[in-house]
Amino acid sequence: MSANIRIEPVTDKKGVLEYVKFPFQLYRGDPNWVPPLIEERRDFFDPKKNPFYEHARFQLFLARRDGELVGTIGAVVNDNHNTFHNEQSGGFGFFEAINDPAVADALFKAAEDWVRGQGMTVIRGPFNFSTNDEVGTLIEGFDEPPMVMMTYNPRYYPALIEGCGYTKAMDLFAWIFDIAESLKNAPEKLFRVAEKAAEREGIRVRKVDMRHLDHEIAVLKQVYNSAWERNWGFVPMTEHEMDHLVNGMKAVIDPNLLFVAETADGTPAGISIGLPDLHQALRWSGGGHQWPFGLLKFLWHRRKVNQVRLIIMGMVEQYRGRGIDSLFYLRTAQEALKHGYKRLEGSWILESNDMMNRILERLGASKYKTYRIYEKAL
Repeated sequence: MSANIRIEPVTDKKGVLEYVKFPFQLYRGDPNWVPPLIEERRDFFDPKKNPFYEHARFQLFLARRDGELVGTIGAVVNDNHNTFHNEQSGGFGFFEAINDPAVADALFKAAEDWVRGQGMTVIRGPFNFSTNDEVGTLIEGFDEPPMVMMTYNPRYYPALIEGCGYTKAMDLFAWIFDIAESLKNAPEKLFRVAEKAAEREGIRVRKVDMRHLDHEIAVLKQVYNSAWERNWGFVPMTEHEMDHLVNGMKAVIDPNLLFVAETADGTPAGISIGLPDLHQALRWSGGGHQWPFGLLKFLWHRRKVNQVRLIIMGMVEQYRGRGIDSLFYLRTAQEALKHGYKRLEGSWILESNDMMNRILERLGASKYKTYRIYEKAL
């Protein structure tokens, strides 16, 4: 480690605030970076406000050179992940640094030492701090901003991470549609076959009923953990985490982008959730402190958002392979276009999810961003 680089564990609220504010300095002048709301990021690291920490422990680190802040990293052990996957793994996340291998090396050594000290044998990341949050290092597709809950980083990050001994664990893809163009050119046969299959199985796709939100939330909870339980890296969400997520999304969801697939007797078969691309509003508003004007500016710009991220689309196992995914896409695209949205992103999709990647390609989507999860044996 370079003698003039000092690593400091974050131990108080002042350190957390410094940690959260560092990207504003690092990305100054980068038109594709999305500035967060500082209070929201600060609350994310508060164990009293984030139910993720009911089953996880973490440590944040700051890197300084001659007193100047030059990087950050977080280390985490998610006990639910390790129980679910029967392994001893830790993770890193929130890695931000100047383009200097010595800084990266010092930060990763701190994260690895902490994870190793928790008895773990492998470290993966970036996870901020789990697969239910933002994940991955952007390795392709730097020419435009990320959509909501997707990551962004300088082009030099992959080299810094790999230089610290990390190798690829999994790639994740983001696909993009021009909605009007896609609907115009979409293969009719695909939807016709899907409609017939759904009809044969007695499955219908409907919008979420906001008048009975408690019931719909119960459906979401029922489907979510069962639909993704076999996915690489998946960690089931606890009841508290699900409630926390839903409460955080209530103010910003568009009910026109939320769908449920169910059988004739009302048994949930799948869910699809599209989110307006709130990153557009954050970029236009400048992010920063919510008060006194940050939140007001964000809500003002929220009205002009014209992109959607299809963030969740999954079927209960017994109903997979019936083409319902195509119906979810069709309904989402039709409603999005009707309500003024121009583009739709499907993300993130595991590189190993051949079926979903093929469906998106057949629907006319373009793979426009790739993110990488890295790992290293300890």
